[in-house]
Amino acid sequence: MRAVIQRVSEANCKVDGAITGEISLGFLVLLGIEDADTEEDVQWLAQKITSMRVFGDESGLMNKALADVSGSILLISQFTLFAQTKKGNRPSFIKAARPDRAIPLYEQMIKTLDTITGKKTATGVFGADMKISLINDGPVTIIMDTKDKENH
Repeated sequence: MRAVIQRVSEANCKVDGAITGEISLGFLVLLGIEDADTEEDVQWLAQKITSMRVFGDESGLMNKALADVSGSILLISQFTLFAQTKKGNRPSFIKAARPDRAIPLYEQMIKTLDTITGKKTATGVFGADMKISLINDGPVTIIMDTKDKENH
């Protein structure tokens, strides 16, 4: 499971011109799921995302987590995070999980984030053509991969 986490002052997702999810201060999380991912990956990644201290404190240092600033999450499914670009000019997405495998893990991530944050996670629409707007604050952008959990 891969996530691109962007600290935002605002973000929204539109499908066919209608807003499906929007937040003010918080994280825009682009989430890629591969076949090898499990519920353990969901738990680990959700905990890391919500505990990440990248919001400014009174001294301007990145010491505060999402809960400390009453932040929200906009979660967007994005299979293209598993693009393989080694050969040719057309990316291969063979490592990305098929919808029958990815949707339950995506939905589990939403529920887990809801539970941890005590807030409803804003979302896009799985598999839809989404238009994402954001104001990246900082900019702060962090990439996480659940494969890295074995190294810590």
